[in-house]
Amino acid sequence: MNGVQLATNEALKPWLGIASEILLGVLLLALVYYVKVKLVRNTKDFVIANRKIGFGFGVAGLISIWTWAMAVMMSAAQTYSFGLSGLFWFTVPNGLAVIAAIPFVRKIRTLMPDGYTIPEFVKVRFNGNAVAGGVVVLGALFGSLIEVIINIKGTSLVVSSVFGVDPKVAALIGLLVVLIYSILGGLWASVTTSALSTLLHTVPSAIILVAALHYAGGANAVWHSVAVQGNDLLSVARPDAATGFGITLALGLLTATIAGQEFWQVAWALKKKDVSRSFFWAGAWFYPIPICLGLLGLIGLALHVNVNTQLGGDAAAVGPYLVSHLGLPTWLVILYVIVILSACYSVIDSAFTATSSVFVVDIIKPLFPRISEKHLFFLAKVPMFFTAAIAAAVVLTGVDFVTIVLTSYAIRTAILVPLILALFWSRTTGWGFVGGTILAIAIGMPIRAVAGDLWGSLSILAISAVFPLAIGFLNNLHFDFNRLRQVKDATISSEPEAVPAE
Repeated sequence: MNGVQLATNEALKPWLGIASEILLGVLLLALVYYVKVKLVRNTKDFVIANRKIGFGFGVAGLISIWTWAMAVMMSAAQTYSFGLSGLFWFTVPNGLAVIAAIPFVRKIRTLMPDGYTIPEFVKVRFNGNAVAGGVVVLGALFGSLIEVIINIKGTSLVVSSVFGVDPKVAALIGLLVVLIYSILGGLWASVTTSALSTLLHTVPSAIILVAALHYAGGANAVWHSVAVQGNDLLSVARPDAATGFGITLALGLLTATIAGQEFWQVAWALKKKDVSRSFFWAGAWFYPIPICLGLLGLIGLALHVNVNTQLGGDAAAVGPYLVSHLGLPTWLVILYVIVILSACYSVIDSAFTATSSVFVVDIIKPLFPRISEKHLFFLAKVPMFFTAAIAAAVVLTGVDFVTIVLTSYAIRTAILVPLILALFWSRTTGWGFVGGTILAIAIGMPIRAVAGDLWGSLSILAISAVFPLAIGFLNNLHFDFNRLRQVKDATISSEPEAVPAE
């Protein structure tokens, strides 16, 4: 490995990075404009794709939602930080989390076939409990906001690391690009661009890994260099990987799928016969992507890349740094950037659409039940602007990537058990749901600050389970789940429906 020289590629100018962001956006904008003309005619098309998404678009949409900046950059960061244990703890729970959502999405699709959002379900489930509904509205909006923040951070990180673009400029350009095309097409735009993104995530990722291994001296040389460093870097059983981030991440991933508006939205938008197999194949197909891009972290270990002097203190920059400094052809470096950007863009547009659904169904319709279709369609786009503005403000603070992910996942874990109980246990009460969620955050997050991620996450999980269970056992009432089937479509329009797509 001594003969490998890491050097800046002088061809990677800042203007090329900005051009990559914009040109990818223009390509997606053209695709979305076509979709808008053909398929988006009313609010129902915009927020739920008229429940006509088939197996192909469904799998692509789910993979693209899940293959975000975290999958393509944090996988390398954790491999660089913990060796193969980091890659193991990052990758295995990711695919399983999507597959584990199958019984939940099947249940909600059967119980509430005309649903749109998690808050909508919670309001009906708890007999119109305004507090429970409000908590979940805030949680859903927070979850979508966090996904925008993480992926804009990923966009900024890759473009600044590879091309030397000012991180703030890169973040703002990426955010603006996605906002423009998301406003046009809503969920149809999201699943259509996801199909393109899924193609970019698979074969190009494998090509990039093979090229990086070649320029790093070959797979054997990389393996040997890491092996001689010790520290169980080639073991998948390092306990510090599990306690340092693995368990917290696994719980957060389960929450992100089982309690994520983006996933419930796709579950309701899919044709019913395609729900289970779409989630199964999306989880299975996901695995090669973080494995390929995560192994860049192992190359970083082999080449003794320094996190402080070479990566600016953020381990998530190890992939972009290596690809741009190993001497790879410029076209291959740009391809890598396009892969990362497509991952980030596709999740941002999914999150924008999720905020739109929550805003329309859970805020506007209850406040203005007689609102016209024209005004509802217009207002469906408003929360996208606010989400973009808040995300930009957070990213511009410069907070590091891994901290954003783990902190947000710890908070989101608080709703996991209460939501599962609400879906499967008839004695779950609204106040048990609310108390479990709020107390878990109020008590668990300070524990996390003092005792670390592991104990903090376990405390959040335990509190969020014990409180609603205790209140439920004291409650003698049982909820009739058949009431969920009586929920009417919240955005029924008299306008003609779009042509179905397979």
